[in-house]
Amino acid sequence: MKEKILASLKRLNIEEYTINITNYKSTQMFFIKKSLDTKRAENTTTYNVNVFKKFEKDGKEMKGNSSVFIYNGMTDDEIDNALKRANLAASFVCNPTYELMECTENKFTTIESDLFNYTLEECCEKTAEALFAADNRSEVFVNSAEIFAYEYNVEIITSTGIDSGYTKRKISGEFVAQCKAPQDVETYKDFEYNCLDTEALKAKVSKTLEYTLDRAKATEAPKAGKYRVIISDSYVNDIFEYYKGRAQVGYIYAGYSTFEVGQNVQALNAEGEYAEIKGDKVSMTLVPTAPISDEGIWQKELKLLDNGELKTFYGGLRFSRYLGVEPTGFFGSANVAPGSMSVEDMKKDPYLWVVNFSDFQLDDFTGHFGGEIRLAFLYDGEKVTPVTGGSINGSIIDSQTNMHFSKEIQRSANFTGPYAMCFEDVPVAGA
Repeated sequence: MKEKILASLKRLNIEEYTINITNYKSTQMFFIKKSLDTKRAENTTTYNVNVFKKFEKDGKEMKGNSSVFIYNGMTDDEIDNALKRANLAASFVCNPTYELMECTENKFTTIESDLFNYTLEECCEKTAEALFAADNRSEVFVNSAEIFAYEYNVEIITSTGIDSGYTKRKISGEFVAQCKAPQDVETYKDFEYNCLDTEALKAKVSKTLEYTLDRAKATEAPKAGKYRVIISDSYVNDIFEYYKGRAQVGYIYAGYSTFEVGQNVQALNAEGEYAEIKGDKVSMTLVPTAPISDEGIWQKELKLLDNGELKTFYGGLRFSRYLGVEPTGFFGSANVAPGSMSVEDMKKDPYLWVVNFSDFQLDDFTGHFGGEIRLAFLYDGEKVTPVTGGSINGSIIDSQTNMHFSKEIQRSANFTGPYAMCFEDVPVAGA
């Protein structure tokens, strides 16, 4: 099929293009409680062709693009027609012209992982063993789970001479914990790892079972007011997405972000003025989840923030060309340096520790974050009470000069960094 696509592009005189060929294999297991209910496997190859077209509009050089999927079994005529439609559509996309990624080297690599030591089915089996290891209680249990082991074989071909690729594996899934008394409640959690991190999964399941039992006991919402709020687990990664979003070249070029390289962006308040950072400072390194991007950009670790100071912009080809900065590609993972406080230190003063939201969101345009509280622990200085209901409505712009990160860290496929973080005076809507 690759040769058919290349021949069609040549017949149609399409001079600029990128082709992304992805073969992915997977084994998927579905459990009802601890019993395997369904097992299936997939082996699929997709062909995504992005064509570019140069033209002039109002005396200015433009370059439009349009992508199309080509499927196995398509005839030469069908491929030609699909690419013709994409080429026509590209002529209506009025972007200022820019150059595609040049070829610097061609190679195929494998992202190392202990997942390659086993078959995909064995990866699922070992993950299932870890998932159910902590499921040994009668009052709270895992009522269902899904586990997926993937292998990706990716090839990137461009009209500039790039022909490179990589192979990677990952494990992901989800599970639901249930407690039937004193009230029937469930807790949903997902996971994703680039290796067989069975200990991290065991800890996640054990913690989720405990939280589900606490959720069954929680009946009241916290009173409305401002709280010292602690959040933990994957919600910490969501908070740090603010800095990643604001540093993207697309945001910078469009004027959505006022970040500047060399600026201490953590010290900026809502009025654009600098304030003293009294809490922990953010140091963040972006980590590629693939060695080469869909546009043919070789990707490497990138220091984004150093003690709150922005070191660089990052992002895709087009906006990087417009800004005159080096294209870096996009990064699906980040490493954030741990903080100065242990979780136990965070819990010495009164707090509202939210461990589960019904829906947590961060708006990287405004810096606001929040969500409905599904389960939290309220410490009033004397006792800890599980609570549910209400919501938090914080702002990282208001809080970033006085936030603290835990010494303890968490690891997943997309984030390595503090397990918990603490904010002062966060508004909470409650009882």
